[in-house]
Amino acid sequence: MKRIAVLTSGGDAPGMNACIRAIVLTAHRNQIEVIGFRHGYNGLLKREYQPLHPGDVVNIIQRGGTILRSARCPEFVEPEAAERAAQNLNSMHIDALLVIGGNGSFMGAEHLSQYWQGQIITLPGTIDNDINGTDGTIGYYTAIDTALEAIDKVRDTADAFERIFLIEVMGRHAGFIGLSAAIGSGAEQVLLPELIDPEKGVDLEQIKRHVKITRQKRGMCSYIIVITENLYPGGATALAQKLTTDMDVECRPVILGHIQRGGSPVSMDRLLATKLGAYAVEAARDGKSLIMIGEKNYKVVEVPLPDTRATKKPLDPYLVEIQQDFFDLVKHPT
Repeated sequence: MKRIAVLTSGGDAPGMNACIRAIVLTAHRNQIEVIGFRHGYNGLLKREYQPLHPGDVVNIIQRGGTILRSARCPEFVEPEAAERAAQNLNSMHIDALLVIGGNGSFMGAEHLSQYWQGQIITLPGTIDNDINGTDGTIGYYTAIDTALEAIDKVRDTADAFERIFLIEVMGRHAGFIGLSAAIGSGAEQVLLPELIDPEKGVDLEQIKRHVKITRQKRGMCSYIIVITENLYPGGATALAQKLTTDMDVECRPVILGHIQRGGSPVSMDRLLATKLGAYAVEAARDGKSLIMIGEKNYKVVEVPLPDTRATKKPLDPYLVEIQQDFFDLVKHPT
């Protein structure tokens, strides 16, 4: 093992820089050279890269984003693209490729493995936390805290005006951020893709019923609904307008959007990224390939790459139960 490469692909996540740092420092300790491809798989195809030395990763553990930049690469699904990537890796004498990203990035890694004989190791870097085989993903914990900080501030103004607010968080296909943010902020309702029948859609009557009962019991009060993106046609803005019209109450939307991707990573993301990044280099040194490095019960685990998306990762059933219990408590306080 003389030379490894690393890239960050897909949506950026706080903690990616911490992971890059751990990879570079661990590789240096093992006398392994590190090459960083820029802009994800695009850099691999265009040979856009830079050597990474310990001096290049000083003071990046606290920075959000990724020093290697990131991007989508639709063309990478084509065999010709994977073949070109394999040729570039071979010509640069790369022994192992480390990919930090989410499900789409993992699919790209599997695709590449059909055309390249080198080692491929993936690391879960996504705020969505929707990857099987690991309790948490790099960036997820920071995204929750970012959402909580925003919701807490919205609650202050909601209390002042006794308004209803819809807070739209990221998680198009996975409700991990939404569920954690709703419970952590004390939201009155949460709307997640896992809890909504796709054929029936959002139950407007249930939402209105719960608002009415809550205000009958508490009097005029603030009311927070956390909803994941793309769950309602037109998003939180359209849903807020519909509720305002139907209930004759003021309902305001707040779309958190990409602020959930940015910011300095919290301690849990820094520690997770450092642990996984260091272990990935050691796994590559030991000849491992086609695995994801994750964490289960605070222990590092090696997960076969196909297993990471074999089934949909479920929400924590106990957190769902708690949220539902609190929701029902308003309707049936006795």
